[in-house]
Amino acid sequence: MRKELPFSVEEARAFTGIYPTPMLIYDEQGIRETVASVQQAFAWNKGFCEYFAVKAAPVPGILRLLKSLGCGTDCASITELELSRRSGIVGDRIVFSSNETEPEEYVHTAKLGGIINLDDLTQVENLEKALIDADLPFPDTICCRYNPGRFAMSNDIMGHLYDSKYGMMKEQLFEAYRKLRELGVKKFGLHAFLQSCSLDETYYPKLCEELFPLALEIREKTGITVSFIDLSGGIGIPYRPEEKPVDILRIGEKVHEVYDRILKSAGMEPTLCTELGRFITGAHGYLLTKVIGLKHIYKEYVGVDASACDMMRPAMYGAYHEIRVLGKTPSEEDPVVDVVGQLCENNDKFAIDRKLPKVEIGDLLVICDSGAHGRSMGYNYNGRTRCGEYLLQKDRKLKQIRRPEEIKDLFATFDIDQEFQQKQ
Repeated sequence: MRKELPFSVEEARAFTGIYPTPMLIYDEQGIRETVASVQQAFAWNKGFCEYFAVKAAPVPGILRLLKSLGCGTDCASITELELSRRSGIVGDRIVFSSNETEPEEYVHTAKLGGIINLDDLTQVENLEKALIDADLPFPDTICCRYNPGRFAMSNDIMGHLYDSKYGMMKEQLFEAYRKLRELGVKKFGLHAFLQSCSLDETYYPKLCEELFPLALEIREKTGITVSFIDLSGGIGIPYRPEEKPVDILRIGEKVHEVYDRILKSAGMEPTLCTELGRFITGAHGYLLTKVIGLKHIYKEYVGVDASACDMMRPAMYGAYHEIRVLGKTPSEEDPVVDVVGQLCENNDKFAIDRKLPKVEIGDLLVICDSGAHGRSMGYNYNGRTRCGEYLLQKDRKLKQIRRPEEIKDLFATFDIDQEFQQKQ
């Protein structure tokens, strides 16, 4: 089913009169409604918190909006920690999931008061040394990431867990908790991320069937009671028109059933957390781009002024994104085309063999569901600069939350020979 765009054709054309294409537009109202649905789904769990995965949309304008709605952030680098801090998110509203972590990353998180989520047993010692060297106390709250090595479900993005670099095996997990207790930790968390972009409503319930008994086993084997369980992200959005969105309220109900059956009945009532980046912003981002070329060779090509620099997913994964031609209605007679960007890379394609209404130079296309892991994964190949990002506010005004990159931004990192420059 075709989704309704949050802006009209007239509004889109007006936007391009103010700001240059390509532009990535986020729908504030859609984000608000999605966050509210997640919070409603888990309202039965005391202290529930959604930690938005910053990697999905690393923009302060988005993070500030999410903070106002009660969300924290899930970070994986100092940059993401700083984005959180500068957006007003600090303390236990930050979870830092470490992965081959540098000492300064632990130190930075500790100074912000964030929750460190350890990915490996060896990181216990690394964390201790980093904090001693920085003359910082060991935190009283720590989370540990689990990898079961097998899971009832798998998909192409995450692959087989035996091949996944993330998380600890069970015995390593037990040992990590024991060592952390000796270091003074009082509040323990359990974390796992076993799926990505899943539209299967049984994913979270099955993940809980894995983690909740483990929490009981941790108590039995170590005497430690897990205070919070982080289900991470993994819930997807329907990129294809024939796909159906998940019912987050029904997922919350199923998790509640598993929670009561396994944990509450055993006298444990830990807080639950989620890290739903894609689910929260993915469906509410729209890449607006202009047709700049039409090529007729062995295939028909529609060239646009956006590229994989602005939306990486199709080039990286061959991912499908619905494309609209503003002001034109699809029909059975529509031509089949490839929609391509400007890079000197043949995978710089937003669509392959796609039926689209006949376009002309200057037409505007909307690449839907671009609000997560698109521009944030982008790069500057060929020296192409990335597009600006904008928030469509509830009052229908468009607010620039990140200006488009300029060539001077790229040149700012170069070592320019000043003497050479003066001779030019």
